[in-house]
Amino acid sequence: MNLSDYFENVRGLGILATADSDGMVDLAIYAKPHVIDEKTIAFVMRERLTHQNLKSNPQAAYIFIEKGEGYTGKRLYLTKTREETNTSVVEMFRKKQPEICASYDDSNKYLVHFRIDDIRPLVGDTK
Repeated sequence: MNLSDYFENVRGLGILATADSDGMVDLAIYAKPHVIDEKTIAFVMRERLTHQNLKSNPQAAYIFIEKGEGYTGKRLYLTKTREETNTSVVEMFRKKQPEICASYDDSNKYLVHFRIDDIRPLVGDTK
């Protein structure tokens, strides 16, 4: 199953980890990523700590824990490549997940693109 199919068909919980330039780590619950292609994903972000951290340190990790029994899911190791501030583009992606941001104001949102550096299972180091 390719990454796009995986995130379209599997339910679960996602957490994005970032760190600032001093190494202070932050974790935040995030929706499933928007799969641009098999090497690129994107997240809609607000102007909060995660976005601030990525300004000084482009490295991030995303863990996706599948719903159900056991410990299955994926760990994605990421590098920020660019961000989109065009409000119509950001809104187009945001609308793909209306349940996530339906009640939030649409100002100060960014579509942040990441290169996928590595993908590992939730548990273990095998690929």
